[in-house]
Amino acid sequence: MYEEGKGVPQSDEEAAKWFGKAAEQGFAGAQSNLGMMYLNGRGVPQSDEEAVKLFRKAAEQGDAGAQNNLGNMYQEGKGVPQSDEEAVKLFRKAAEQGDAGAQSNLGMMYLNGRSVPQSDEEAAKWFGKAAEQGFAGAQSNFGMMYLNGRGVPQSDEEAVKLFRKAAEQGNPGAQSNLGGMYLNGRGVPQSDEEAVRWLRKAVEQGDAGAQSNLGWMYQTGRGVPQSDEDAIGWYMKAAEQEDSNAQDNLGFMYLNGRGVPQSVEEAVKWYTKAAEHGHVDAQVNLGFMYLNGLGVLQSDEEAKKWYTKAADQGDTNAQFNLEFIYDYGRDVSRANGKIVKLFIEAAEQGNAAAQNNLGWMYYIGLGVIQSDVDAVKWYRKAAEQGNSAGQNHLGNMYSYGCGVPQSNDEAAKWYKKSQNKES
Repeated sequence: MYEEGKGVPQSDEEAAKWFGKAAEQGFAGAQSNLGMMYLNGRGVPQSDEEAVKLFRKAAEQGDAGAQNNLGNMYQEGKGVPQSDEEAVKLFRKAAEQGDAGAQSNLGMMYLNGRSVPQSDEEAAKWFGKAAEQGFAGAQSNFGMMYLNGRGVPQSDEEAVKLFRKAAEQGNPGAQSNLGGMYLNGRGVPQSDEEAVRWLRKAVEQGDAGAQSNLGWMYQTGRGVPQSDEDAIGWYMKAAEQEDSNAQDNLGFMYLNGRGVPQSVEEAVKWYTKAAEHGHVDAQVNLGFMYLNGLGVLQSDEEAKKWYTKAADQGDTNAQFNLEFIYDYGRDVSRANGKIVKLFIEAAEQGNAAAQNNLGWMYYIGLGVIQSDVDAVKWYRKAAEQGNSAGQNHLGNMYSYGCGVPQSNDEAAKWYKKSQNKES
C-alpha cells in the first residue's frame, strides 16, 4: 500500500519498514519486495548484496519472482560473482512455474547460447510462453524470431501482430520495429505516416534504433518534411548510443556534405565506429576509403582488413573488392584511372559487385565525372541481379529523387528486396 500510495500517502520508507517486518517472519513475497527496494535504493540504502540475500531467501521458498530476480543478479554479476550457469538454473525454476519474465530471460539465454546449447527453437518456445502471458519484451523478441524465421516459420504478418501487442504496451523496441514494418510495407500496407508515428513513440523513450530510423525519414523526406539538419540531429543521438546504423549514415552524410560541412575525415571517423561494431556496409565503405586514400593514407593492407571482415559476413561486394586488391595491388591508383577502367570491365561483364561499386563511384564522383543518372544505371544492373547493396542504393536514389523521378513506392520495393535478401 505504502509502495504504491494506495489508500495512504506514498512512502518508500514506510513500505520498506513493513516489508522488513513481514520478511523477518519469513514471508517470501515480502522478502522479494524488500530485495527490490534494496536493489533500487528505495526507502533503504542501495545494496546489491542485501538484495541478493533477500532474493535468495525468497527463492529458496520457491518464489518464482525472486528466482527470476536472483537469476538476473547472477547474469549481471551484481552482488554475486557473475555466473550464466546459476542464472539459467534460476530462470528455469521460475519459468517452469510460469513466471513470464523468467520465460523471456530463459529464451534469451537459448537465443545467445549462454550456458545452454544455442537453440532458436528453444528460444522461440520460451518467448512464446511469455508472450502468451502478455509480457511485452517477449512479444517483441518473439516478433523478431518470426521476422527473421528463426525457430519458427518466417512470417511478416505474425511479426507485426507481436510487435503491435508489445508496442501498445509501450515497449520502445517493438514501437521501433513496428515503425520499420510500416516503413518497408512488410506485413502491413506501406505507410510513411504510420512509420513516423511509431518511431516518434520510441524516440520519446530514447530508443537508438528509432532515432536512427527517424533520422533516415528526415534525410529522405518520407512522412516528414525533408531536412538533412534534422536527420543529422537524430543520427547523432543514436550514434552517441553506439547505434551502428546511425554511425554508418553519419559517414555517408559527411562524405557527401549533407546537413554538415563535407569532410572525408569525419566520414572515415564514423565509418570506423560503425565498422568496429561489425556493421557490414560500414566495413565495405571503410575499405573503399582506404583503397582510394579518401580521408586516410592510402593503404591496401587496411582496405584488405576491412573487406575481409565484411567478406567473412558474406558480403559479395567486399569479396569482389578483396579479389581485386589481391589481383592488382598497389599498381592500381585512382590517379591513373586504372581502378575505374577495371571496375567498368568487370561491371560490363556482368559482375554485380563491380556494378554496385561503379554506381557508388558515379554517385560521389570518384575517378569519374559525377552522374546520378549513371549511378542509377549501374545500381539497377546490380540490383536486378539480386545484389542487396545495389538494391539498397537504388532504393536510396528513388527516395532522394536522384537520377530518377522521386518515388516512395519504388524506394520501398527495392528496400524490401534488399532486406529479404539479407534475412
